[in-house]
Amino acid sequence: MINGAFVFDGVAHPFNFSEGNMLGSAGTMFSNHLYAFHATLTPDDQPKMSAEEFLKEWSVEEIDRMVHDESDTDMLVAMPLPLTDMFGDGLSAWERCSELARLRPDKTVLWGSVNPLEGRKALELMEIQVKEHGAKAFKFYNVRYDYGQHFPWRMDDPQIAFPVFEKAQELGINLIGVHKGVPLGPQHVEHTQTWDMDGAAEAFPDINFVIYHVGLPFIDEVCWQLIRFPNLYASLAATVNFVVRAPRQFAEVLGKLLFWCGEDKIIYGSEAPIWHPQWALQAFADFTIPQDLCDGYGYPQLTDQAKRKILGENLLRLHGMDVEPTVAAAEA
Repeated sequence: MINGAFVFDGVAHPFNFSEGNMLGSAGTMFSNHLYAFHATLTPDDQPKMSAEEFLKEWSVEEIDRMVHDESDTDMLVAMPLPLTDMFGDGLSAWERCSELARLRPDKTVLWGSVNPLEGRKALELMEIQVKEHGAKAFKFYNVRYDYGQHFPWRMDDPQIAFPVFEKAQELGINLIGVHKGVPLGPQHVEHTQTWDMDGAAEAFPDINFVIYHVGLPFIDEVCWQLIRFPNLYASLAATVNFVVRAPRQFAEVLGKLLFWCGEDKIIYGSEAPIWHPQWALQAFADFTIPQDLCDGYGYPQLTDQAKRKILGENLLRLHGMDVEPTVAAAEA
């Protein structure tokens, strides 16, 4: 709990940046971009890792300790990455995320992840992740890169995307996240755009879709989508970390989200270990939107109620968990 708010961290990764895991220059470029995020957005008064310290194979124990022991986090999503086009194990292997979830099964939730371009193999792996490892949701990446070529796919593709959505529903899963915006490595920016979310949300109204990183830099487009489709949500993962180094930029992003879609459709994520969770968590808990932005653009103020919803209550609801008893148990 922080300032009376239950904290449900929507994403942390047990990264494997070991040299042997990187597949050529694409993996190296991707890794360097993530380190640049760490070095640029970590405040000067917080510990900042060197490239050598950051670009290593992180253990599940290190991630567990960083999030659960060193921050005011109550629950966590262990988030895999299926980037097997750039890293041998995908960078954040789902098997290691399952290990992370098993360390504190009452506090860490596993999400699954597959590459829908693999067809039947992807569907079979979804079944394994849910039935044998307890995955509660899925996270997908539309950007693929292999053999020096780009192989993007869209969330509104009936042949590639819809079968994995149907499989998720068959497995009792109605929560799906997708990486949008924030192009990394050799990925082309157009492949991270959010245009395909309309078709996905419309075709599968019973699935709640979370647009990660609020689709930056496509924040305006995302806001128009969030207000039009009740089953679209936005994650502040990698966006909340602007709160200290670029507070006015963060205020404009958050203000737009609050103006267009309201406090019920925004969720928090730390992206540990790219950043230590505590400094951004505390800064967000203390944050207010500058009054001139509220007056000039009509942005709602970030209230304590909105903070409680964003930091944890919204993600609890998306997981089908009762908010009041869960929060009461944490307070006790």
